[in-house]
Amino acid sequence: MEKAKFKLLFSCPSGLSPSQVSVDFDQSYDRIPHPDVELENSIAKIWDQRAQKNSSLYNGKKFRYGGYNVLSGGGSNQDSHICLHLGLTDYRTFVGTNLNPLWEKFLVPSEDDHIHCQHMSSPLGNGAVVETSDKKIVVLQRSSNVGEFPGHFVFPGGHPEPEEVGITCHQSSKDLTDSKMISSKVSQEMFDSIIREVVEEIGVPATSLCNVRFIGISCRVLNVRPAAFFSIRCHLGSEEIHQLYHNAQDGYESTQLFTVSLIDLENMASKMPGCHQGGFALYKLMVEALKDT
Repeated sequence: MEKAKFKLLFSCPSGLSPSQVSVDFDQSYDRIPHPDVELENSIAKIWDQRAQKNSSLYNGKKFRYGGYNVLSGGGSNQDSHICLHLGLTDYRTFVGTNLNPLWEKFLVPSEDDHIHCQHMSSPLGNGAVVETSDKKIVVLQRSSNVGEFPGHFVFPGGHPEPEEVGITCHQSSKDLTDSKMISSKVSQEMFDSIIREVVEEIGVPATSLCNVRFIGISCRVLNVRPAAFFSIRCHLGSEEIHQLYHNAQDGYESTQLFTVSLIDLENMASKMPGCHQGGFALYKLMVEALKDT
């Protein structure tokens, strides 16, 4: 039996709206340096090696995934609420920990995901399962220009960006009003960023996208990479989307766009990175839940 390539960290098949997702953004969710100094120093070495080979490599800030807690108000979907725990990391540390050939040495033996990955950068990626008006799902094939999984099939996505909400470091101010406002901006960025990624990668206008629902978080087994997944409806049909894709702003990240049925997607899933296979599993749970309502 083939070993699973992903793990579902959190699943909400009925989907959560922006008002049901909050964020606790705090320094306590930042990465803890590894006590092995040699291993810790390998982060800079790996980054320098990558940067020498690729002059376009850019070290941007990312949100670090540090777990979540569920705040339920009585059982119905309308009352359920998740609070994501997010810290701060950067792309350099991601390359030097999660993408390090020695990545497994950074892991701590523990059943608790937060402790297990405490020395990892673990930036929170995102992905969107976009449904077209003719009931197809949008899939991209990654180009050879990308840092990870060239040639693989993926859902549109990327990362929520700290710099989009003016975060470059943790505020030294411990003012409660400030920290609540920052956490509120970060939770809004979770939803804004996935719309932005879809618009940039497939070329559709933001006005064509609606019903954005957060469906869960998956983590790929290979280098424990976490990603938040969303379900999004698009008012446009497959044909229009294919035409718009030719002028997509981030079209260089992919070589081809497909609009496929659920059955076709099932056949393509084995050629997806683990975290996107997890995204597909989250979407299927949502489809099943809708059948039962």
